[in-house]
Amino acid sequence: ILNVADMDADTITHTEAPVEEGEPYFTSLDLFLFSLIVGIIIYYFMPRKEPEPLPEFKKLDTPPPATRETSFIEKMKKTGKNIIVFYGSQTGTAEEFANRLSKDAQRYGMKGMAADPEEYDMGELSRLSEIENSLAIFCMATYGEGDPTDNAQDFYDWLQENDDEDLSKLNYTVFALGNKTYEHYNAMGKYVDKRLAELGATRIFDLGLGDDDGNLEEDFVSWREQFWPAVCEHFGVEASGDESSIRQYELQEHTDINMNKVFTGEFSRLKSFEIQKPPFDSKNPFLAPVTVNRKLNKAGDRHLMHLELDITGSKIRYESGDHVAVFPTNDSALVNKLGQILGVDLDVVISLNNLDEESNKKHPFPCPTSYRTALTHYLDITHPPRTNVLYELAQYASDPKHQETLRKMASSSPEGKALYQNWVLDACRNILAILEDMPSLRPPIDHLCELLPRLQARYYSIASSSKVHPNSIHICAVVVEYTTKTGRLNKGVATNWLKNKLVTDNGHKSTVPMYIRKSQFRLPFKATSPVIMIGPGTGIAPFMGFIQERGWLKEQGKEVGETVLYFGCRHKNEDYIYQEELEEAEKNNVLTQLNVAFSRDQEHKIYVQHLLKNNKENIWKLVHSENAHIYICGDARNMAKDVQTALHEIAEELGGMTRTQATDYIKKLMTKGRYSQDVWS
Repeated sequence: ILNVADMDADTITHTEAPVEEGEPYFTSLDLFLFSLIVGIIIYYFMPRKEPEPLPEFKKLDTPPPATRETSFIEKMKKTGKNIIVFYGSQTGTAEEFANRLSKDAQRYGMKGMAADPEEYDMGELSRLSEIENSLAIFCMATYGEGDPTDNAQDFYDWLQENDDEDLSKLNYTVFALGNKTYEHYNAMGKYVDKRLAELGATRIFDLGLGDDDGNLEEDFVSWREQFWPAVCEHFGVEASGDESSIRQYELQEHTDINMNKVFTGEFSRLKSFEIQKPPFDSKNPFLAPVTVNRKLNKAGDRHLMHLELDITGSKIRYESGDHVAVFPTNDSALVNKLGQILGVDLDVVISLNNLDEESNKKHPFPCPTSYRTALTHYLDITHPPRTNVLYELAQYASDPKHQETLRKMASSSPEGKALYQNWVLDACRNILAILEDMPSLRPPIDHLCELLPRLQARYYSIASSSKVHPNSIHICAVVVEYTTKTGRLNKGVATNWLKNKLVTDNGHKSTVPMYIRKSQFRLPFKATSPVIMIGPGTGIAPFMGFIQERGWLKEQGKEVGETVLYFGCRHKNEDYIYQEELEEAEKNNVLTQLNVAFSRDQEHKIYVQHLLKNNKENIWKLVHSENAHIYICGDARNMAKDVQTALHEIAEELGGMTRTQATDYIKKLMTKGRYSQDVWS
């Protein structure tokens, strides 16, 4: 690089004339030439030294194409909408319900829009009254231990922090989505409902509670059937009686398109699977190579597996107790069958374009893409369809009996609900099974693609510690496979997909699109605190990470408290997974106690809760006297409840408490962060 200062000095030397002593150093000609030369140098060299600002200004002049309107009030005014349906959604169901409610509005002479609270300024709720006959509906799911979903976290924080907010002119209602098997049933929906009322808003219809452990669809339909008449009464409007199908997207077929512009499974940025750029998240997953995929169980008819994903160079960081989210794809055999039964060429490239041009959601999934890619990567084709899908599809059945059956199942009549429960849910009929069992039902594939929900990421508790495996994430899972009442073999989408992720497949490395979801399931801050880990079956996953971490701390010379594990499986010789690792950890005193319940190795079944009761004195001493932290991972419906009951009984017996006191005692442990659950139903 040329140095301007050096150049100046050099130039001065060359332009100097011999001078007499006592005369001025420079004549006016010298000064003129000197100034001219310096000027030329500055002109030529300065831009080369600092080229950066020019492109920066260009960037500023061109706004990014994805700029979004953060004012939902302005958007509603611009598009003539008066109902806004916000959703807090982790798995897509709340978003689906929000879309259904916003579509419903049209049947009541109103106009609705579904909205992600993460995309808008929720401080504008107080301004909603600027729009006549306006209403805010909130479809709020609860995630984990009573937490808001990722996209509703900011809204939750805003509600908590703004005590002075005046929402006295806001009309609202809430439908909550939860699961009764969890400790904090529908906590987020209940909180939003209560908090909006505290801030002065007017509740125009009762809080709806949806229970995914029962029949969430039925809960929603029943609530919705009563909700709309209440809205009509409140605003003095009447239903139009128009129950006809309302399309949200229009089909565009691409006959001559550059295939580089076509989505092939990516989620937001074209070619993001070919050119990977951090940071990696739900919209930009990292393609992690599979380095290990082994069967864990020695025998038995199930397939328990251990996978290791390589995250080298991704800048992904995780901690023990976090979840890894993976994006599976549907079985190609199912996709091909759908194409055959509907008689379509799955490789046609299409776009489904939103008829509402002002909507933030331009397409139901990344477009342009092929039907094959949409059905493989983007759409859920294995879950039983919801009633709104059946209702919309009914018009395409040429047999009046099929039409009637579909409409009946979508109705709120007791017979209709019972038929849907029996024929669709209990029989586990997915869309392909319904098409097979109703030969007259042949909908256009583009409308079917519009109606099917998005295929969601699946979450697994990470079975490793980043202290020991900084560049690797371990997954422990059991392959889901079962025969339905109709004799069909149903396979779990994600677990069967993972099972087939061989380390090398035809010479290529298998990869898994993934990202990390942070969790509150954490080892105690003090390594000296004792831990009691209770995790039967694949519930052992996060505890493999905890054990690795406690072992690593010991190796660092840290004092580590008691580390106690309660694990359970069916048979010692079949599915005692990670047996060698656990016994090694016990031998090295990393695990101070290893308690294993083999439920079916004797006549009467023995589960982890029975072992807890057998060791009640030790459990009580650790919890009550030594401030132990309790961790439970696995099945929420039975195991987590039975374990909690066992701990209540120990507190009653050894703590001299009543049942109410024992229940409060455990609740206090939860509040203090000493009783953590990572459970699923």
